[in-house]
Amino acid sequence: MIWAAAMTALAAAAGGPATGERLVDTYSPVVMLRTEENPPCDNKEEQYRPTSVRIMLGNPKVRLRIPQPGRKARTVASAPTAADLLSLPPGAFLDLPGDALRPRCRYARDFAALRDAGRAPPLTYAHIAREPGRSGLAVQYFFFYYFNQFNDLHEGDWEGMQIAFEDADTPAQALEQGPTRMVLFQHRGGEQADWDDAKVEKRGTHPVVYPAAGSHATFYGPAVYVGHGSDGSGVGCDNTTPPLHAVRPRPVLLPDDPEPGDPAAWLLFDGHWGEPHGGISGDGPTGPMLKNQWYEPFTWMEAQRRTSPVLPATSIAGPDVTHVFCGAVAEVSEFMNLKTRSDAAGWAILALIVAALLVALRLTRWRPVAAGDLRHRRALGQLLAAAGALYARHIAPMVAIGLAALPLLVLLEAVDWLGRWVLFDEDPPGLGSGGARLPLSDPLITYARPLVFALVAATVVAYVSELDRTGQPRTMAAVRLMVTRCWRVLACHVLRSVIIGLLVLSVIGIPVAVRKYVDWQFIQQSILFEDESVPSALRRSTDVVRGRWWRTARVTGFFFLVSVVAGPALSVGLIFADLSLPVINLIGSILFAVIAPYVTLGRTLLFLDLQAHPAQVPGRPLAVEVREDPAAAA
Repeated sequence: MIWAAAMTALAAAAGGPATGERLVDTYSPVVMLRTEENPPCDNKEEQYRPTSVRIMLGNPKVRLRIPQPGRKARTVASAPTAADLLSLPPGAFLDLPGDALRPRCRYARDFAALRDAGRAPPLTYAHIAREPGRSGLAVQYFFFYYFNQFNDLHEGDWEGMQIAFEDADTPAQALEQGPTRMVLFQHRGGEQADWDDAKVEKRGTHPVVYPAAGSHATFYGPAVYVGHGSDGSGVGCDNTTPPLHAVRPRPVLLPDDPEPGDPAAWLLFDGHWGEPHGGISGDGPTGPMLKNQWYEPFTWMEAQRRTSPVLPATSIAGPDVTHVFCGAVAEVSEFMNLKTRSDAAGWAILALIVAALLVALRLTRWRPVAAGDLRHRRALGQLLAAAGALYARHIAPMVAIGLAALPLLVLLEAVDWLGRWVLFDEDPPGLGSGGARLPLSDPLITYARPLVFALVAATVVAYVSELDRTGQPRTMAAVRLMVTRCWRVLACHVLRSVIIGLLVLSVIGIPVAVRKYVDWQFIQQSILFEDESVPSALRRSTDVVRGRWWRTARVTGFFFLVSVVAGPALSVGLIFADLSLPVINLIGSILFAVIAPYVTLGRTLLFLDLQAHPAQVPGRPLAVEVREDPAAAA
């Protein structure tokens, strides 16, 4: 007994197993997971947690299979044990019940049942790694998840982190001297930081890390992180934002070279912890011993990036590019996963989309454009082309009018930033960054932005009015006309918003709200072309639309789509360039502002078209002289 105790003390002093376990316990992570508020099927929340591989080994629903070319995979074992995983041919894999490419809620429900039965305890696998030819050691924590529910879908998921002790050669020295650096595993790469870096959050000696919901890539803080596939990042958006809850996985120390009979013999499995299916989602992951960092912790860590791009909270104008990118990647991923699952179904959907676009292009007339004749009956295609030609002819004033919105919008953001600084003692963040907002700042930004663009649109309408009246481009005259009538424009905009908002809030008034939203599309044109008052502008717009409601809804809806899609679509490719996300959002805002006058031109040409239609209200004289092209389609 005395001899055994003495040997244990000597082993601990030399950095033996007991000291190693104390080291991994001392620095084991606190894991912040997105809280499930709608369990178990909401994949925007975290449905899984780091757990034991025993959730798969000995599970009667799991199969160990070997692929066979041209044939269905052969089942080697049901409820496989660690011993079953050894000495298998290449490509062997563990197969969970369910279809990874069409998970629905199957995996989440199965995991919830295992967790509730006590078979999925929070756990992390720790490994003390050394690299030949390098001093120091690293403590690695590997997180195993039951399923990966990201843009790529696959059974099983290995993520984790590493803490480096570069001045220590034994666990005892590591405990004495402390860490120097750390790196978090993120998809096929990682993000490193110095141990005393401000972004490294700690609770005592325990680092606090934030796995993204579904993808489980591990980050340093709560945010939405945007990846474009470079430096090992994923493609899409990793979400670690609140609500969050803390989990303390119990660390289990792994050996460097396990023997087949060891409890950790599962480390020797060189197959996949999930079924293979190729495509964007790939196969189930391989285990820790097949990862480069297991054998070269320092070389691997030094190759990883220092930052991860964070999704800005907002753009200056229009939908921000990065949010559009997140949604687009998710949609494309769903299509690619469908195509992987059924190649015929994928091609069929793509063919239907292309056919629908071609049919839409053929159902309208595009010529003649007649851009020089404002009062001209035009089909949708002609309206699109004429608005573009008119914009090109007057490009300098149109661009200037659109960009004039940006200083006003920047001023609104500055008010918000200044308020946060004064009331919350926050440093004013960079352009488009996140952070808490003032109680009144969100309404300020939300409702003031449309008013700014209402003034921009009114200036464009006034420009067209002057062009129609005099035949000459008169920018300053248009500005003066807009200024003299801007209060009517703003009053109508606010009144329309309030009425429609109240109708929507009543729920039963939603159909009426939709009807009136289209009826009141031409308030600005009624005020600036015909000098209508606030009440009469609402009535006049309704009169113009009457009898042509569906045409108005279709055309203005298309132009609205152009306004919200064109800017992000043109700049979303910049995500893959070496530009910061706020800069990309700024470019998207500029494009949105530049495109806004084009949309107003199209709606104004439609206003002139509808006045000439036979459904004009009886007794109301036409405000324009009609010069119709007999060849043009209605």
